[in-house]
Amino acid sequence: MRPSKRDKIVETALELFYQHGFHATGIEKVLSGADVARMTLYNHFKSKEELIVAVLRRRDENFREWVVHYVEQKAGTPRDRLLALFDAHAEWFAEKGFRGCLFINAAAEFAGNSDSIHHAAAEHKRLIISFIRGLAVAAGIQNPDVVADQLALLLEGAIVNAQMSGDAAWAGKARDTAETLLDRA
Repeated sequence: MRPSKRDKIVETALELFYQHGFHATGIEKVLSGADVARMTLYNHFKSKEELIVAVLRRRDENFREWVVHYVEQKAGTPRDRLLALFDAHAEWFAEKGFRGCLFINAAAEFAGNSDSIHHAAAEHKRLIISFIRGLAVAAGIQNPDVVADQLALLLEGAIVNAQMSGDAAWAGKARDTAETLLDRA
């Protein structure tokens, strides 16, 4: 089934925003990449901000689906699933064209300028922490909220360091720290 015009616009914008940034990617570039008319874009999105929110929601859906599937396929025990999160990130960091986290990038580019964009980025992070918390509960960890926050912090630090350094090894470093944290939990 062919994607709808709306889906094509969102997918094109997602690729362009991730590759070039939100501010650096103009609507003309999105229109050209999606091969749609301006009127078509504005029939689906009232503004560039609304398009960015749709892109962030799509990326959230895609990323969480991928990471949940990865963790379930690669690890059998709940504890191993927590560590598999870091293995998933290692694969992501090693991908050609890795440019960090779209949500961190959005929060940085729109700091204080857009409640809807900030909310969409923050919602993704909240959902990831909730997923980690569920894994921590399944692993029988006594303080799953605290451990979920700590593991999320390690992942976020690894993402930023991998983006800044271009070194995918940050996921392994964070995984080693997570293992120590889990041994103490």
